[in-house]
Amino acid sequence: MLPISLAAPLRDALLAADFTYDAVSELLGPEAHQALSRNETTPGRRRTTDGSPLATLVRLFLLQTSVPVEDAERALPGLVDKLANAGALAQSVGEVAARLDVRPYASEEGDLWVVSDLTPGLDGVATKVTGDYVLGISPASSSLAQLTLRHDVGNALDLGTGCGVQALHLATHSDRVVATDVNQRALAIARFNAALNDVDDKVDVRDGSFFAPVAGERFDLIATNPPFVISPATGERLVYRDSGLPGDQVVEHIVRTAPDHLTDGGWCQVLANWVIDRDRPWDERLGTWLPDECDALVVQREVLDPASYVELWLKDAGHHPATGGDPASYAHRYDTWLSWLEEQGVGGIGFGWINLRRREGAATATLHRDLLEWPYDVEQPIAPAIAAWAESAQAAAALDADTRLVIREDVVQETSGAVGAEDPAAIVLRQQRGFRRARKVDTVTAAVAGACDGELPLGPLVDAVGQLLERDPASLREVYLPELAELVAEGFLELAPTAPADS
Repeated sequence: MLPISLAAPLRDALLAADFTYDAVSELLGPEAHQALSRNETTPGRRRTTDGSPLATLVRLFLLQTSVPVEDAERALPGLVDKLANAGALAQSVGEVAARLDVRPYASEEGDLWVVSDLTPGLDGVATKVTGDYVLGISPASSSLAQLTLRHDVGNALDLGTGCGVQALHLATHSDRVVATDVNQRALAIARFNAALNDVDDKVDVRDGSFFAPVAGERFDLIATNPPFVISPATGERLVYRDSGLPGDQVVEHIVRTAPDHLTDGGWCQVLANWVIDRDRPWDERLGTWLPDECDALVVQREVLDPASYVELWLKDAGHHPATGGDPASYAHRYDTWLSWLEEQGVGGIGFGWINLRRREGAATATLHRDLLEWPYDVEQPIAPAIAAWAESAQAAAALDADTRLVIREDVVQETSGAVGAEDPAAIVLRQQRGFRRARKVDTVTAAVAGACDGELPLGPLVDAVGQLLERDPASLREVYLPELAELVAEGFLELAPTAPADS
């Protein structure tokens, strides 16, 4: 495995070649870049023929194409033999090929590089994925990175680090990061990636399952994309996606155990799958997992039926006949997996986010719980909206007639109805940012919300609208203050800024 001593010289070579996400995107162009995202390399190979260091690194690591030794030496001066001895490159007569992926990665915090195992299935070529395969940048890892809060913290935990990409993100806003895994190859690669990105002084990589490596420790932020694939424990296991536990027990265990490792106010953010029972609402079942001492925002983003789910993960592992799998073996695996899901009473599989915030000493009645089915487009990164949810929930709980509110600046009002009608048939408030929620309201709620500019408290505002509509103010307050609290909780309305005290 790659020795840490190669990290700094490799970083220097990548910088010298301008091997960054933006430069690679410009070199490839939109068509070849999109093709590569579909695992097709031909357009990219046509764009990288000039032998420059950047083109050579793209061909070598991203397109997995052999390059001439002299080109490799120019791109990686003094490193080809060392990388070959470490198993990252393979040399043949006159040519060099990659055995590991080295990929530029653009983040909000700046340019990074991530080493992982080679991308399987390029150009439809069948690729055997071993049990200790180390996954690189994936849609799941990108989703977790967009989800994770980015406020400054003291201690952070990347649970199930894999190649270490979440730890790299966390290192940009944490004093200290612990990264854990049970895959020995992943641990070695995560250590190298920390050194490659010059954050190895912050990242402590540890061997162990779940929270065992951090027994007795607490963190301000935990981010985890656990091996959440819901499958029968048949003994076959791809460590990056299979926990070895049946069903969704791995996710339930993390959710129930995480509070023991959170500081007061600390967050745990989980990207996961969960079982949807045939005869029970998904939110009712997940609600039983939520710890007594935590606020919780659970968002179900997608639901797959059992057959679609099995097909997805069998193809991911390369078992489908179209990617070189044995047809008889594929059919047997499919039937076994689907039968097991049916026996377990699984009606579907949900995918989404579980966000927990520990609040020591909070009474259960004052905890904020929101289990939301939201398959719609959201703003990315979604992390600021997660943080805003926590603030909105607290503000809504404390709302009364003396509260001053402002309408969030991105909220627009949409009306619809018959042409020429005096009043609209429907009024909808719609957010343009964050979760981009929409809420249907009546004329009273719309009028009060539109008048929320922070000048008047809610009580007098509702009274004024009542006078205009010739409605009883007392009854309006009773009906509409709770609805306005819901608008605050959902982020349509915010607390007005506090005026500075006179000096």
